[in-house]
Amino acid sequence: MTERAAQTTLINAPLDKCWSIVLDFENYPNWAKDVKEATVLSRDDQGRATRVEYRASALGRSTHYTLEYNYSEVPTRLSWTLVDGDIMRALNGAYSFVEIDGGTQVFYELDIELVVPLPGFVKRRAEARILIEAVKELKARAES
Repeated sequence: MTERAAQTTLINAPLDKCWSIVLDFENYPNWAKDVKEATVLSRDDQGRATRVEYRASALGRSTHYTLEYNYSEVPTRLSWTLVDGDIMRALNGAYSFVEIDGGTQVFYELDIELVVPLPGFVKRRAEARILIEAVKELKARAES
């Protein structure tokens, strides 16, 4: 069963800076501590990454997955869907952005379905960690 979770924060940086960070997939390992590698597999006619393969640490092990990105709601939303993953059936989500008084309100949502069922409290703890860390790390990178 797919679990949905969300997190939001205000980043003291302009929307265009937040966008440039989330679109620079190959640099994720420099600021997102669980991402060990990010490789762009394909780009659209505007040069934006449409498929990215990741190697990350998750649940105490290394995992590989490939995401496909959707730019149809730029500049307010970047969404993605799982193409392939070794420990998950679903990893779909989005960043949504709203510019507010020189800063940016970021809303991060994620749907996860793992191949191996886990107890509810373990899943919730893992989801909370993923969401909180992703938003916290984006905020730290954008405000630096």
